[in-house]
Amino acid sequence: MRLIPVALALFWGLNWPAVKIILSIFPPFTLRVIGLGSGAVLLLLLARAKRVALLPPRASWPGIVVGGILAVAVFNLAVAWAQLSTSTSRAAVLTFTMPMMSAVLAWAVLGERPDRRRAVALGLGAVGVAILAWPVLRAVFAQHDIAATKGLAFPLIAAFGWAAGTVYLKRWPVAGNRIVVTAWQLVVGAACALTGMLIVGESFPMQGWNVQVASALAYHIILGTAVAYWLWFVLSEKVSATVAALTTLMVPVVGVLGAMALVGDRPAAADWWGFAFVLAGAALIVLNLGRGRG
Repeated sequence: MRLIPVALALFWGLNWPAVKIILSIFPPFTLRVIGLGSGAVLLLLLARAKRVALLPPRASWPGIVVGGILAVAVFNLAVAWAQLSTSTSRAAVLTFTMPMMSAVLAWAVLGERPDRRRAVALGLGAVGVAILAWPVLRAVFAQHDIAATKGLAFPLIAAFGWAAGTVYLKRWPVAGNRIVVTAWQLVVGAACALTGMLIVGESFPMQGWNVQVASALAYHIILGTAVAYWLWFVLSEKVSATVAALTTLMVPVVGVLGAMALVGDRPAAADWWGFAFVLAGAALIVLNLGRGRG
């Protein structure tokens, strides 16, 4: 049991560079159809093995659909486009502004005023995003490179989708077994990706394959999606929320280090300062949530 948090952080963290490698030949919609669809299948098989009903209550479907669109479809597709628009390390850390965005949305939607810890966390996160955004904004104003904004916008859109889905499900909780509910949210995400795939005319790539791409795809499907979700449920059922929160905090750290080792990312000195501020802010939010629930 002690190794599960480490394994989960490694599987999700290394999934960032794995996705970067896969996107060298895979279009984003196609990748998400395969990844999310495989995760849904595994979770439904796990629910079947546990003799759990595979269909949630009828009243749960609105929450499943909204959560699936926001926290699964928007998050995963925006992450894919983020990786196509900027470095993996930047995408991973900027996406991890999601705990801070959740705090802001909870204040706006649920009336949960941020305490001093959360206010400090939001300030740290804002400083970190500003540091990471400065090279992008400089390129936009000095070189009129509007395309550079994609590397900033897509990770923040991903973070917003995850945060909005989380707050929605907190405001309107979904009844039913957690494994089944999550499986069907993945199905909704895969369906959204399939719709996009058909609209833009994407297809399964037949060229460009090599050992690295095949290995990354196998890793993404088996460990980064299917096994990682299964381990998450094992962990969440067996340990406190604080341990689970610490696990999620390790993910972007592993993502940055994995990107440096596997895809050649070399963050600049200013990037490291931005990473530090964002992760410090996220840590204050996540660990405070863990302390309140654990």
